[in-house]
Amino acid sequence: MKTKVFIDGSEGTTGLRIDERFQTRDDVEILKIDPEKRKDPQERAKMINASDITFLCLPDAAARESVSLVENDKVCIIDTSTAHRTEAGWAYGFPELSREHREKIMHGKRIAVPGCHATGFISLVYPLVAGNILPKEYPVSSFSLTGYSGGGKKTIANYQAADRPETFSSAREYALSQQHKHLKEMQKITGLKRAPLFSPIIDDYYSGMVVSVPLYTDMLQGRQTPETLQQYFAKYYADQKFIQVAGTEDEVIQSGFLPGNGLSGWDGLKIYVTGNEERIVVSSQFDNLGKGASGAAIECMNLVLGCQEDKGLNL
Repeated sequence: MKTKVFIDGSEGTTGLRIDERFQTRDDVEILKIDPEKRKDPQERAKMINASDITFLCLPDAAARESVSLVENDKVCIIDTSTAHRTEAGWAYGFPELSREHREKIMHGKRIAVPGCHATGFISLVYPLVAGNILPKEYPVSSFSLTGYSGGGKKTIANYQAADRPETFSSAREYALSQQHKHLKEMQKITGLKRAPLFSPIIDDYYSGMVVSVPLYTDMLQGRQTPETLQQYFAKYYADQKFIQVAGTEDEVIQSGFLPGNGLSGWDGLKIYVTGNEERIVVSSQFDNLGKGASGAAIECMNLVLGCQEDKGLNL
């Protein structure tokens, strides 16, 4: 029997990518809403309650409205918006973080998919805090380089316009007020005592991102070096299909350059540890549309269904 899936917000970037990923699957039936009624609460309620799983690919307010339309206890909601990522009762959709995270996703009816910047940051900081290597009081800073597709349809159109400003040809730092919407989950999920100083950068390429966290070794617990942290991450994420940890022989580390679009089109995430005995930089490289959005949403659905967690994904 096929799983009935409804994508609420199927016209957005994430919704379109989720829909595309189902084209080769024979275990899923996509419930299609009349395009003229896609913003009609009654029609959306009908589709949501007829589904086994509903993906929310909507602005926060609309996502909250969709949840309020659920009238039965069988529908599983997988929300890709920011609306529910730190709310009680919602599983945080990053199963590789811990056994508890995985169990909550597998058995949950309310799952919040992490933000793209947050995915990269949390993949690095959560294990270090959990292993008592990074003190919760550490004044964490981070910078993140991303392709323009993460900004959604309007940003994509602006970057691809023939008459776009010349400044769009260069990297542009944004969220200068230190109020980025991913900060809340970045702090809460990792358990940090204060929000990190976070500097996201958008650049002139379509997809892919690198999130980096610089660390002073004398402020970490134990005698940490790039080698010890690489070994720690490799052990922490051992046997995780979606996460790789680069060794010292990795061609990126050998080259000295870490490209933002190096894993575009791939649904996993790769961690790099670089630096020296005084200063270390830990970095995560992945596709903001893959592990950073639609790929992560499908991974969560696969866990809920009990099938191979990488089914329909590119690893």
